[in-house]
Amino acid sequence: MHSDGVSGVEVKRVFIGAGCNRIVNNVSWGASGFVSFGANNSVAIFSPKSAQILTTLPGHKAVVNCTHWLPSTKFFFKAKQLEQHYLLSGDADGTIILWELTLVDGKWRQVLQLPQSHKKGVTCISGIIVSQTEAIFASASSDGSVCLWELVFPLRSGGECKVSCLDSLSVGSKSMVALSLVELPGNSEQIVIAMGGLDNKIHLYCGGRMGKFVHACELKGHTDWIRSLDFSLPICINGEANNIFLVSSSQDKGIRIWKMALCGSMSNGHGTYRKEEISLSSYIEGPVLLAGSSSYQVSLESLLIGHEDWVYSVKWQPPLKSVIGDEYYQPQSILSASMDKTMMIWQPEKTSGVWMNVVTVGELSHCALGFYGGHWSPNGDSILAHGYGGSFHLWKNVGNDNWLPQKVPSGHFSSVTDIAWARSGDYILSVSHDQTSRIYAPWKVEASLKDGEFWHELSRPQIHGHDINCVTVVPGKGNHRFVSGADEKVGRVFEAPLSFLRTLDNATLQKSGSGDNVLTDVQILGANMSALGLSQKPIYVQAARETPEKNGIDGLDTLETIPDAIPTVFTEPPIEDQLAWHTLWPESHKLYGHGNELFSLCCDHKGELVASSCKAQSATVAEVWLWQVGSWKAVGRLQSHSLTVTQMEFSHDDNYLLTVSRDRQFSIFTITRTDAGEVSYSLLARQEGHKRIIWSCSWNPHGHEFATGSRDKIVKIWAVEKGSSVRLLMTLPQFASSVTALSWAGLRDRRNDGLLAIGMENGQIELWRLSYNRADDGSIAAPGIAAALAVRIDPFICHATTVNRLAWRKNEEGHTSMQLASCGADNCVRVFDVTVSS
Repeated sequence: MHSDGVSGVEVKRVFIGAGCNRIVNNVSWGASGFVSFGANNSVAIFSPKSAQILTTLPGHKAVVNCTHWLPSTKFFFKAKQLEQHYLLSGDADGTIILWELTLVDGKWRQVLQLPQSHKKGVTCISGIIVSQTEAIFASASSDGSVCLWELVFPLRSGGECKVSCLDSLSVGSKSMVALSLVELPGNSEQIVIAMGGLDNKIHLYCGGRMGKFVHACELKGHTDWIRSLDFSLPICINGEANNIFLVSSSQDKGIRIWKMALCGSMSNGHGTYRKEEISLSSYIEGPVLLAGSSSYQVSLESLLIGHEDWVYSVKWQPPLKSVIGDEYYQPQSILSASMDKTMMIWQPEKTSGVWMNVVTVGELSHCALGFYGGHWSPNGDSILAHGYGGSFHLWKNVGNDNWLPQKVPSGHFSSVTDIAWARSGDYILSVSHDQTSRIYAPWKVEASLKDGEFWHELSRPQIHGHDINCVTVVPGKGNHRFVSGADEKVGRVFEAPLSFLRTLDNATLQKSGSGDNVLTDVQILGANMSALGLSQKPIYVQAARETPEKNGIDGLDTLETIPDAIPTVFTEPPIEDQLAWHTLWPESHKLYGHGNELFSLCCDHKGELVASSCKAQSATVAEVWLWQVGSWKAVGRLQSHSLTVTQMEFSHDDNYLLTVSRDRQFSIFTITRTDAGEVSYSLLARQEGHKRIIWSCSWNPHGHEFATGSRDKIVKIWAVEKGSSVRLLMTLPQFASSVTALSWAGLRDRRNDGLLAIGMENGQIELWRLSYNRADDGSIAAPGIAAALAVRIDPFICHATTVNRLAWRKNEEGHTSMQLASCGADNCVRVFDVTVSS
């Protein structure tokens, strides 16, 4: 996907990193082969084949709770002729949106928003395909209602979809959180909907395709909330496919399989069961369900016990193609996912028919914190879980029930507050309110695979007990270092361990330390988290060679110990378990001095000074501290603002420090360094720049001009003149939303041109082309500076809410296109390729 500008600027999506909302019905695997999930208030789509997020769909105003594909994997055999697939997404405000994906070109469009029928959040959406052009789906909400809808697809591409509400059921104060629909065997005009929720019972409703649904019966047995329900397709027993199975799971840790067998009208009138047929897999007789002219005996087929915690999801394996003909049949195989950090596959034993757990995955992980849902791939050879940490876990059956972990996309599961490029431009570092920092890089595959760069998460340097607000990478020679600031008063300095440097070499196909030859000096292999502290302790190269002692007494884990991290060099992108445990960076220093939570950080271009600010409501707390890189001593306290300094940046020659603040002022400090390495500073200018908070600022890479952006929706361009005063050069036309992020890049070979990236509270990013005339003394001469909108980036590759930070990659020689990284409150990190042609 890309956006074309009027002035020869083209923008393409390179990478999207995002974590999954921690909500149970959030993920759906479609017959299209793609997986959908809610990432904050956008719907993200990822391809399990490439482990890349392909796009995000903007449109929801609240957090996305659930997504559901039509056709889902259960109906992939009915999807063969379809040119479009559809996706439903429901949010915490009760809004449901229908999206259309055209398979040929991968283009998405928002078809419609369903008429508002839910007053509170949508908890679950489930649907079935009843013909080539028709689907029926149900939506449940925490307002205690369940709605049934009919969706008619267009016969040809470009036609319109029709959605109508068939019925709305009020299920009372205890809302439903699980739904499943089925067409009854022997009577496809009749549809049964099963719903379960907070009253521990499964309610079955029956109705025709045209409307009203009536309560048919309820199934009792579970002793806690029902969390998941799934009907099978008809299962053939004794040559007749008149049986449907319903599987249910609950917070009582149990899974129940219910059988619905056709008796009544189609059979001999006496019911097909005779009481004397009692075997081990016998049923416990339940209610009879009446649907139209048919009746169905419901019985408990099996109770599956094996999980040690709440079972959040159960799913029948999608149908398989039979050996003869073009028929498909329902395999007797169920996938369950639980908060006990495992997924299990259950199948009946060949001889006795007793259901057994045949596969268990996930039990070795000590960091997944439980699974919220499990999903089958369309052909049943892969299973996907999403977990409490916003993470995905994918296993593939590589033969003979040997299930091996596969690569998946990953990302933050809370607002991403700051990003920075490595000084080499090899990776980006992001920090988030999910209390982690993460490193993403393109994993350069063999040249023969010509489908571009695939980015992956390489490392999770910091895992912390506080929300992280800001980060800065320290440029300059030597090892990779960064400083981060969180909701604590301390800045923390981290240094890359040997294991990371070697992994980075593998990712970038370079040799040793990216040209700086740092590998020889690095004695720290990795880092370990102390069980009760927040500091990440170094693991030294020497110590790692000796055998580590076992934790606890006789190797038993006690509460005070946590498993030892094993710093690992990766030759392919690491998966969640490895990232969360074996890729930590050691902390080398703490910066004490601020009176409140840290809010912003920046480093100069030589890598000698770091500036930091914290949340403030008075002038004394609002001072900016300067730290000397290396000794990490505080070498300055700059006073000028009366409220939080929201962003800071050193000019590209490091002579000035620009700060902007909630107090609507900006300040320019002159920074001078003596040969002895001492730093002195003075306030050159302070003035009110805007009518509201100034959120962001950025210097022109080729001069002493800078831009400021504010909540008043205005961007202004200023210049420092003759080192003594500041002049307003121009004000850009008012934007549609508050300006929250700015980043100014120079264009190669054109000193008097620049691109200003502008990010807004509504998630939009615009690139503006700036051209200026310079006089001989370097100042801006008349007619001054000209600005034109170069490109408005396509909303499908932009953020869905506030853009928190924008950062251009330093344009190294040899890079033809420029790269822009962005992060936002929609949990996403994004990288764009920007090509300037004219």
